Amino acid sequence: MKRRNLLKSTLSAAVLASVAAGAAWAENPVLKIGFVGVTSGPAAAWGISNQRSMETRAEWINEIGGYKIGDTTYDIEIVSFDDQKDPKRAVAGMEKMAQEGIHYVVGPNVDDGAAAVRPVAESNGIMYFPYAFPKSLYQAPASNAVLGMVANYQSGPAIYKHLRDNNGVKTVAFIAANESDPLSQRDGGVEAAKALDLDVVSDSVTYQVDTTDFTPVLTPIMRAKPDLLVLSGVSPANAPQLIRSARELGFSGLISTETAQDAQVLREGAGDMANGFISVGGASTPEIASDMMNEFVERYTDMFGEYNDESNTKVYALEYILETLKANPAAIDDVEAYKVTMDTFEAPNPYMQGDAVLKYVGDFSFGQKRQVAVPLVVNVYQDGAFETMFIAEVD
Repeated sequence: MKRRNLLKSTLSAAVLASVAAGAAWAENPVLKIGFVGVTSGPAAAWGISNQRSMETRAEWINEIGGYKIGDTTYDIEIVSFDDQKDPKRAVAGMEKMAQEGIHYVVGPNVDDGAAAVRPVAESNGIMYFPYAFPKSLYQAPASNAVLGMVANYQSGPAIYKHLRDNNGVKTVAFIAANESDPLSQRDGGVEAAKALDLDVVSDSVTYQVDTTDFTPVLTPIMRAKPDLLVLSGVSPANAPQLIRSARELGFSGLISTETAQDAQVLREGAGDMANGFISVGGASTPEIASDMMNEFVERYTDMFGEYNDESNTKVYALEYILETLKANPAAIDDVEAYKVTMDTFEAPNPYMQGDAVLKYVGDFSFGQKRQVAVPLVVNVYQDGAFETMFIAEVD
């Protein structure tokens, strides 16, 4: 009888301790941050990297007790929506965020989606952080979008100049999918190449995104024998197919893109043929990564069983949002207060060694601070992994 009573008392104590722990965890109010982007289809790697980066950082924050903004400590919840690279679904996703009272959203990942959600964001007081390049999103009178990465018209000139000065590139050809994003990036690339006095030998060849045989598409370009072949705005799914086809046609020149890529997809789709492929990487390298960045990579890998180098860039958006809210707690429910804070905001950059800071840039490109400052890291693929080609800064 005594043993039964003791067991009952022990169980009761355990239940009470569990309830108390749950109550303590639940004491923090929840701050919801949204993500609207592509996590399925050929461009899925771009959005998956976003979502996983946000979820990794949110779990980390919650594990150590939450994030203090003003006098309140919040648990962070990521609310995600797969827009399937469809502008109509992107609008539906942003409307969902508005219905849930979310004022800060990361994404969308492509130009069409980012442009489509603008009216919803502006009418519902939402700041959003697209990975899309149209300048009209970030120039006045627009003011609710913040570019979350380095744009192609910033990275392109840096890549072409580097290859011109260090690799003897004199002629360049462009190929793009027949969609607005890649075509826009192609046009920007052509303009940048000409400004550097490079000879553009082909700039009109396009392909459909569901193309499986790129040989007939690339054959006319191969006849021009460019020193550099630029895959404008290429999706991670199409990149290895284009690379493989170009190499099988005998192309021995350089191949590059201004979009971020996935090393695993390149390895599986093109193998050694992808060696030497140049792309924009994540905003970190072993030389500049802080202990916190290294821990982020470890946590991300533990959560998802793999890591995408692009997440070195994608980790920044959530950090910028939270640090800016910490600088001005009134901005939690007032994006106008957030905008005012952006002009003078600075905070230590936890993901880089040294005295690097988080700050908003964009005065040169957009006439206002509507871009997060992240390093421009340009990678070259080699034997299954990315290696750093060079690092630069943009404003």
